[in-house]
Amino acid sequence: MPAQPDSFSQDIIPALAAARQALLELPAPEPVPAVSMIAEGRLAIVGDLDAALGWAERLVAQREVFVLASGPVVELAEDYGFTVAFADSIALTGHLGAFELSWQHQGQRGRQIADVVLDLSSPALINRIELPDGYLAPGRNPLDQALAVIDLLAFDGEFEKPRYVSVNDRLCAHSRAQKAGCSNCIDVCATAAIQGIGDKIQLDPYLCQGCGTCTTVCPSGALSYQYPRVVDVGLAIKRQLAAWRDAGGDAPTILFHSTESGSKAIAALKREGRSLPAGFIAVECWSADAVGLELLLGAVAFGACRVAVLGAGSHDLAPLCQQARLGQTLLEGFGFTGEYLRIVDSDSNDWCAQLGAWPAPPALAAADFRLLGDKRASLEFIVDHLAKQAASVPDTIALPAGAPFGSVAVADACTLCMACVGACPAGALKAAADAPRLSFLERNCLQCGLCASTCPEKAITLTPRLLLKDRRQERLLREAEVFCCTACGKPMGAAPTILNMISKLSGHSMFATPEARARLSMCGDCRVVDLIHSEDSTTAREMTE
Repeated sequence: MPAQPDSFSQDIIPALAAARQALLELPAPEPVPAVSMIAEGRLAIVGDLDAALGWAERLVAQREVFVLASGPVVELAEDYGFTVAFADSIALTGHLGAFELSWQHQGQRGRQIADVVLDLSSPALINRIELPDGYLAPGRNPLDQALAVIDLLAFDGEFEKPRYVSVNDRLCAHSRAQKAGCSNCIDVCATAAIQGIGDKIQLDPYLCQGCGTCTTVCPSGALSYQYPRVVDVGLAIKRQLAAWRDAGGDAPTILFHSTESGSKAIAALKREGRSLPAGFIAVECWSADAVGLELLLGAVAFGACRVAVLGAGSHDLAPLCQQARLGQTLLEGFGFTGEYLRIVDSDSNDWCAQLGAWPAPPALAAADFRLLGDKRASLEFIVDHLAKQAASVPDTIALPAGAPFGSVAVADACTLCMACVGACPAGALKAAADAPRLSFLERNCLQCGLCASTCPEKAITLTPRLLLKDRRQERLLREAEVFCCTACGKPMGAAPTILNMISKLSGHSMFATPEARARLSMCGDCRVVDLIHSEDSTTAREMTE
């Protein structure tokens, strides 16, 4: 038997074996809903006429080929056995099995459905970080084109993939009343699978490739990852860490990595005769980009002294790094010193050695709770656990811009119109039923900014922070007297709102007289009565034919 690498101590091996056994004993997670796509052999080739015709002639015996050539019309000398069309401008939408080509040529419009698309045009019709299945744009290199054709020919028959992400519209803070709020998921989506539709977002499961970055940056949990679910990953981490400790292991570290690229990076270490540093428990996820704040801090709460994410296969490490910085800020705010969280760039020269040189801070006592499907609820449990473990708990922890926690302040310009209450998607701002009173429950605030963008007086400002003292209690932001009708005394609304309305309308020509201006402070009934008694107008009984 070959000797164990130097990075492993004999004391660590039983603990690692126990952690792996605990993972094997977990029940299988519930299956994830899937979407189906069918490719029936319809191939569209787009681009320069000569190159497109060359590939079409080779493939016409295997597929139903359609050629869309850019440029001027050319008279074709023979019947190729497939359709050729010409276009001045081309657009492509859809997904595997349902691509739609639309084009214009000399004022005429055309449309064609295809299962797969070979795009030989330059620039390519689709410019995204992650291209949809069944679409390849190899450019003009003949070898790249040949390899692309081989890949496209594999798309034949029925295909199925998971619905990687679920959407809860009720929690979405994208927009309200045509006012922009949170667009984090749209900004980071690598496949253009997420689009804004009015006040909500729409996710196309056929375009989604499952990177999960949208779920990582979503502040409310409206988007939740399903492959695997946070509940299942959290349980796996908790059981493995418990088994590690029971076997006598010390200073365990969780290393999240993606199923494909991350596993290849770790396998490459083994081929070099190396292994992960001692104390590292590898946790496989479909995508490393889906490891959000609740998993990073959740692993710390379950007893990991360090938590790392191997960025192999990531589209963009920036969102992951932002989550790690936020989590580290929270830990430091509670007084826990040392680097607990790290995002590892697998493209660095020796990422494994960097992990081996990472000093381990003290581990926290393991928490008893489980991570839930509700992101905010999981973070609440984690914050409570960190507070119990901290030597002293501050009233607040200042957070960087973009954090999903924070405070709202209301200036004196506020008229208590309560537009912000209607705009708040999380119920953080609340209007009292018995008086003109605006209150705020900070634990619910997403810092989406909808309240500030909706406020007609621009009286609201946001401050990212985590409130720890009395965070479950509402606090009063603004209160005012009730304005009553000057004629009958009936309550009309908040005094600042009514006075603001009177101020804006008093300069209008309809209210030029003192009597007309006085009616502005009356209720609707009294205003009508005053008009009847005061105005010099013709009544119905005085009218003659």
